[in-house]
Amino acid sequence: MGPIEFTGERFALGDVRLLAPILPSKVLAVGRNYAAHVAELGNEIPERPLIFLKPSTSVIGTHDVIRLPPDSGQVEHEAELALVVGKLAKDVPRDKVSEVIFGYTCANDVTARDQQRADGQFTRSKGYDSFCPIGPWIETTLDPAAVRVRALVNDEVRQDGNTRDMIFDIATLVSFMSHVMTLVPGDVILTGTPEGVGRIANGDIVTIAIEGIGELTNPVRAK
Repeated sequence: MGPIEFTGERFALGDVRLLAPILPSKVLAVGRNYAAHVAELGNEIPERPLIFLKPSTSVIGTHDVIRLPPDSGQVEHEAELALVVGKLAKDVPRDKVSEVIFGYTCANDVTARDQQRADGQFTRSKGYDSFCPIGPWIETTLDPAAVRVRALVNDEVRQDGNTRDMIFDIATLVSFMSHVMTLVPGDVILTGTPEGVGRIANGDIVTIAIEGIGELTNPVRAK
């Protein structure tokens, strides 16, 4: 599978509808990667990255609707910096990770928290259609070492963190994941969420704002 490449085409933003900037073959995510978030959920800090998968069918773009499943009473937002893999990658050493990253975007790891607790694992609670908004675009020049990551619900700030507070940095995450499975161009990696996760409800507007990238905004509706 070849690397991601630019076509060189340009369009005025007002003339297009933004879709999810990539449809990945898989979405890899990491849990418990900010100490304050670990504490707010009453968990232990992991000794190694805690990784899980979200299906590609969970991906939506900015302004698309997050649909609340009827059998969950506690769906929550999780603001995250996401990266997009640009090249086929396997067993990547930490010092080579930057060579396989195409760019960065905003993500919301939407989670049915009550189902996560009930199941004892993440697949159902994080795998619903519409539970992985990403966008609005991919920023290819971002330095991710210390960027502000926020979640706003109805313009109220709920999460306000910084990537410098990650337990495992991006180089560690990508290298670790690439030693578990092959990463292919277009794969998306969610890098964890800071403290302040909270419930979203029918009629809410959720915005994930990341310094140097932009804003990902999604309305919330009951199914």
